[in-house]
Amino acid sequence: MQVILLERVEKLGQIGDEVKVKDGFARNFLLPKKKALRATKANREFFQGQKAQLEANNLRLKGEAEKVGQKLNGKSFTLIRQAGDRGQLYGSVSPRDIADVMEKAGYKVDRHQVSISQAIKTIGLFTIPVVLHPEVKVNVTVNVARSEDEAERQARGENVLAEKTEAEEAKVAAEELFEEGAGPAEETEEAEEA
Repeated sequence: MQVILLERVEKLGQIGDEVKVKDGFARNFLLPKKKALRATKANREFFQGQKAQLEANNLRLKGEAEKVGQKLNGKSFTLIRQAGDRGQLYGSVSPRDIADVMEKAGYKVDRHQVSISQAIKTIGLFTIPVVLHPEVKVNVTVNVARSEDEAERQARGENVLAEKTEAEEAKVAAEELFEEGAGPAEETEEAEEA
């Protein structure tokens, strides 16, 4: 299907470009979201009449997005989640969770603007792209931790999981030194002998 783009679409084209796309992509995404028009004679004439207004509106929106982007770029947000000893989250972090944390910090971001390529299922620091406008993309850091203290330590660069594994290894090594029943006698045994 031939369509006329009403805004920049990544990997497709700029405003006013006439491109050929698959029917499903046009019907399910581009047309309902008002990102494109079918390339008919009437729509071409309509677009030529509206072109200046569309471009001016796009420049205004891009300018607003750049202002927000300058404030937002490089910011760090902390998410406190429950996780197991090895850092696996009980659940995962969704774009909605990240958008909510950013909104609490005073930034107006929609969950559709947060672009996660794969699910976040462990604690740690993650760089997440946020698409504020088709032409404005910034990166934020999301610090997923089990507590505020752990989040601060992760932000400083400490590996919070390494300490747990070292402690576990020490416990296993101590258990290997003693045979079962070779440990110190318990009080109950001493009481029975008396």
